[in-house]
Amino acid sequence: MNSNIKIVVCDSFFKRLKGFMFTKKIDKILCFPKCNSIHTFFMFKNIDIIMTDKDYNVLYNFYNFKPWKMILPKKNVYYTYEFPVNMIKVNIGDNIKDKVK
Repeated sequence: MNSNIKIVVCDSFFKRLKGFMFTKKIDKILCFPKCNSIHTFFMFKNIDIIMTDKDYNVLYNFYNFKPWKMILPKKNVYYTYEFPVNMIKVNIGDNIKDKVK
């Protein structure tokens, strides 16, 4: 993974609301703490989504996720990450703590 990419923690109402909506160039990683569901409404590009528990263990991965879709609430998910497509490939059970700091 490119270690120079910016990681934005979406910890305010506005950051959580906006996410990648209306964004033409996806060039950073978004981290949503305490988030177990998302949507890609009003997005222009596909993204990769990784959902982890509190210890950063991958519980779900969704690659090349299209705009105008939803991921309904998932059990035991604490962090949800949104990545540019093809930036990271992880398997269920992998720990991503060192990959996304």
